[in-house]
Amino acid sequence: MLVVEDEPKMASLLRRGLGERGDVVEVVHSGADAMALAGLSEFDAILLDVMLPDLDGFEVCRRLRRAAVWTPVLMLTARNEVRDRIEGLDAGADDYLPKPFAFEELLARLRALARRGPHERPAVLTVGDLTLDPATRSVTRSGTPVELSGKEFTLLETFMRRPGQVLSRSQILDLAWDTAYENGSNVVDVYVRYLREKLDRPFDRRSLETVRGVGYRLRDDSS
Repeated sequence: MLVVEDEPKMASLLRRGLGERGDVVEVVHSGADAMALAGLSEFDAILLDVMLPDLDGFEVCRRLRRAAVWTPVLMLTARNEVRDRIEGLDAGADDYLPKPFAFEELLARLRALARRGPHERPAVLTVGDLTLDPATRSVTRSGTPVELSGKEFTLLETFMRRPGQVLSRSQILDLAWDTAYENGSNVVDVYVRYLREKLDRPFDRRSLETVRGVGYRLRDDSS
C-alpha cells in the first residue's frame, strides 16, 4: 500500500493498522513524492489525502492517470462536500472516504478495490485525435471544440470507453439509454448519424464505422 498523508499522526495510524494485517506500507508526505514512488513501484492501492503541502490530492490523481498509473486510488479527506467528492472521482479516483472514518470501513473499501484490480480508467478519454472529458462535459477533435447534446455526449462516451469494440444496437441501448427504449427502436442509428455529422464529416474522418449485420464501432481514424 502507498499512503500519501502529510499529517504525522494519521500517517502513523494507517501504517500501523495496515501493517498489522500484513500489508507492506510505504508512506510519503507530499504529492511530488507520491508521483515519484507510484511511477516506480507497483502497489495494490494508493490511499491519497486531499490536503497536501504541494499538489493537492485531486491534482496528484489526475497526473497519475495521465501518466498511465492505474493503481486503485482511495481518497481520504476531511473535505466532505458533495462537490469535493465529485471532483475526486472525476479526477480518476476509485473511491472516496471522508475523515474521520472507521478503520473497518477503510479495510472493506480496500478489499473492494483489490477485487477490481488495476485497469485503465483515464479521467480524460482519448481515441486518436478525439478527446472527451467527462468532468467538464467537453469534446474536441484535432483540438477543435465540438458541441454535443447530452445524449450525443453519452453515446460518444459509450464508444470511447470501448474503442475498437463492436457494439450491437441492443448493447448501445443498454449502455446509453434507459429501459424505455425497445430493441426495435432506430434511435441508435439516428444518434450515430448525428455524431457523424458533427465529429466525422467536418474533419474528413470515418471513425464511427458500421459493422453490417452487427452494429457500430469507434476506430482510431486520426491517421
